[in-house]
Formats: sequence, structure tokens, C-alpha cells
Amino acid sequence: MDTLIFVYNANSGIKNLALDIAHKLFSPKTYACNLCALTFNTFSENTIWKDFRNRTTLDIAFLHIDEFETKYPNQTFNYPVILSRNKNSLNVFLSKDEINALSSVEELILTIESKSCNMLR
Repeated sequence: MDTLIFVYNANSGIKNLALDIAHKLFSPKTYACNLCALTFNTFSENTIWKDFRNRTTLDIAFLHIDEFETKYPNQTFNYPVILSRNKNSLNVFLSKDEINALSSVEELILTIESKSCNMLR
């Protein structure tokens, strides 16, 4: 596995960021990106997640839907998704359903660490 690519179920840009913040504030239960909800608080990155991101030896990249689809125009996935890139191939590392089943950032981190260790064996 070369890189883990996290694709959020949101588009990039200030307008979309403002809409996402409003959605998190006024209707958090209907927010469409559990990956976003796990890794970010309403206004900033979750500190537990940020600590993990800073200490991990995994090569990780973060993209929004529009950024991912520009970079990989012939790939289609259900978002949010975490992909593993091996040379030129993309594979699902954690699916939308698996991400949506997670209830905490700690659970996300443990799942990533466990699954990445298993892939390296």
C-alpha cells in the first residue's frame, strides 16, 4: 500500500465549507459525511485526529469529491470512502458503510491502524 486517500463526501471551496458548517450546527444528525464528522469538529480539526495524523507513518492524502474526481476522472465510489493506492490501482480500504458504522474518532483510528497492519503482513 503506497497511500491512503481519504475522500470526504463534500466539495471544496469556501461556499461549500460555509454550507457544511451550517449543516453541522443546525442539523448534525442529517450531515452526509461521517468521515468529516469524525475528523472535524464544527469549526476545526478534531485534536485526537490531528495528533494521529501527525504521528502516523502512513502516507495519507485528503480530497473532497470534486478534487478526487478531477484527479481520478475514471473512478467512481460511494462517498465518503478511504482508498488504498498501490502503484496505479485504487482499492477500497474503508467503504462508506464501514465509515458510517464508526461512532468515534478513536474507533476510526483503531480501525485504520489494525487494517493497515494486516495489509502489510
